[in-house]
Amino acid sequence: MRTVVIGGGIVGLSSAYALAQRGVDVVVCEKGSIGSGSTERAAGGIRAQFSTPTNVDLSVASMAVWNTFEERFGTDIDYRKTGYLFLARAPETASALEQAVEMQNERGVPSEILDPEVAREHCPGIDPEKFVAATYSPTDGFADPHLALQAYARAAADAGVDVRTKTPVTDVLRDGDGSGSRGEGRVTGVETPDGRLEADYVVNAAGPWARRVAELAEVSLPIAPKRRQMVVVDPEEPVPETDPLTIDLETGTYFRPERDGEALVGGHLTDSDPDRDPDGYDRGIEFDWAADVLETASEWATYFGPESRIKRGWAGLYAVTPDDNAILEETVPGLVTAAGFSGHGFQHAPATGRIVAELIVDGEASLVDIEALSSDRFETGVERVEQNVV
Repeated sequence: MRTVVIGGGIVGLSSAYALAQRGVDVVVCEKGSIGSGSTERAAGGIRAQFSTPTNVDLSVASMAVWNTFEERFGTDIDYRKTGYLFLARAPETASALEQAVEMQNERGVPSEILDPEVAREHCPGIDPEKFVAATYSPTDGFADPHLALQAYARAAADAGVDVRTKTPVTDVLRDGDGSGSRGEGRVTGVETPDGRLEADYVVNAAGPWARRVAELAEVSLPIAPKRRQMVVVDPEEPVPETDPLTIDLETGTYFRPERDGEALVGGHLTDSDPDRDPDGYDRGIEFDWAADVLETASEWATYFGPESRIKRGWAGLYAVTPDDNAILEETVPGLVTAAGFSGHGFQHAPATGRIVAELIVDGEASLVDIEALSSDRFETGVERVEQNVV
């Protein structure tokens, strides 16, 4: 059996590695270099505090890998489990957090509801008077996406995966019209500038380019690029390395500790555009955005006063769906979609790779029930919106 994986980010390489472990002949086609899409520009968050059961289950299954990553892959990915701290200003937001924590606890996640004053024990720099409730889980944290990606790339190569960089897919081939190219039947391979690659399955793990890849197979998927920015800040008051990744849900601003008192700061201040060119977006930061996000953070966290200094920053792309949940399925015969993670792709990559392998080798997913991630939810109206945070 041969599979072509489109996309050399962490979801694509995790899928390729899991397939190779199951004995599948795998070729990865990456239009640029490994990780040049979203992975290398990710914040690296790993959490189980989600509001939908499927995402919690994906997190729990992925954390089983992240927790033993160095033992499995021989690479220290600087995984720091200092927790995630969610902060709510409005009673309705607090109520939603309470419901989410109850569901998370049922799935074995040790999250808890906290009074804002108690939340300060985890993050001394927050202003408790701004909030009515908080949630915290000590098993959440963050890791280095670059180190994790390189580990998956090495493991995939060692397992026999043929990783081809600078190899864009120019067409997805389908049977059914008698010509061996575009048709309405099963996907049979891809075209690249170097020629045709026949395959039993094709995996669309192209992140912000996933909608374009789907269109090559004459499939419509509601996945849009969303530009996200973040900055590394030398704050007025050093951020302790023991602080959790802390999020003000109402404003969407967040920060997490870096090394030597610095902080990574970001926020939900850039909209998505289905027509955005994922090849031509600005990878730098906008000064007005940086000033705005730091000013907002300073209103609820004492670390970020007027003497805070931006050291560097960058922008990347999320691949978002209308409900901020992934599409993970066999979309048409022979075409498996693993995209649209809406910022959750890095942390869910270990479980996603195994599920892709299950879909292809076993014909169904068993690690996690992924029925809620089928693309037909957008036609039936049963989608359930996930809180889109790092």
